[in-house]
Amino acid sequence: MKPKSLVNISDYGKEDIQRILKSATAFKANPNRDLLQGRVVATLFFEPSTRTRLSFETAVNRLRGRIVGFSDAATSSSTKGESLKDTIKMVSNYADLIVMRHHLEGSARYASEVSPVPIINAGDGSNQHPTQTLLDMFTIYETQGTLENLTITIVGDLKYGRAVHSLIQGLSYFSPTFNFVAPEELRIPEKYKLFCDKNSIQYKEYTDFSPESINCADILYMTRVQKERFTDLMEYEKVKNVYILHNEMLNNSKNNLKVLHPLPRVKEINQDVDDNPKAYYFQQAKNGMFTRQAVICDLLGLPI
Repeated sequence: MKPKSLVNISDYGKEDIQRILKSATAFKANPNRDLLQGRVVATLFFEPSTRTRLSFETAVNRLRGRIVGFSDAATSSSTKGESLKDTIKMVSNYADLIVMRHHLEGSARYASEVSPVPIINAGDGSNQHPTQTLLDMFTIYETQGTLENLTITIVGDLKYGRAVHSLIQGLSYFSPTFNFVAPEELRIPEKYKLFCDKNSIQYKEYTDFSPESINCADILYMTRVQKERFTDLMEYEKVKNVYILHNEMLNNSKNNLKVLHPLPRVKEINQDVDDNPKAYYFQQAKNGMFTRQAVICDLLGLPI
């Protein structure tokens, strides 16, 4: 029997998501436990990462587990031509669970098919980032008191933004309304609009970062234009600073609005926003540790 993995946010249904958010709440109240004592978690980061890797590793350390792995593919045997299958097979000999980030879309699903231990997708190309979605949803619930019937304005790179793609799917159980703000070059892919249509999710598309799209929102989710996804740097230069949030743009926003960002940011949120009580992206990043503790324990079948 194959172990349960988290590759796509759709691997978790509504009840699964609610269970994870409940567990994350418990871990936020008490993150230091002995639940992973005697367990080993491997972190395989074929792509650079700061928040995701460190939050996973801190999550394991605070649960008294051990970490093995690499944070730079250049230090792994993939540089010698080792296949992903062989890497996964080899590492699964040593670890109880594998956390993997890879530049190829579909790599995490493939890894889950060949691995005898659970796989957590920490990002596969521009496809999915399910634990980012779970920490986003935990943060939204924490700040709004509900996940139901919220208006979410998502701004920036909607074409390549894997956090965006996962978030649309994860929130689909809770009757959201989306505002998609992006230049034509980075608009939301057609398959996610079809997903919204299929699930009776209301959405609007904007090319202007208008007051309307900000002032109607409960959550303003900013994203970075990802230079590493572009093959044509001229195209990147054209769109990289097209939307920048300044503090005064929040003056007429709803009192409950929170500004989120999967980070890292470049220039899309001006630093004058940081001291606004509606800015919540650093707290959002901190929530990643608690959410990832919940996911790791869930996949290993450990009681909270």
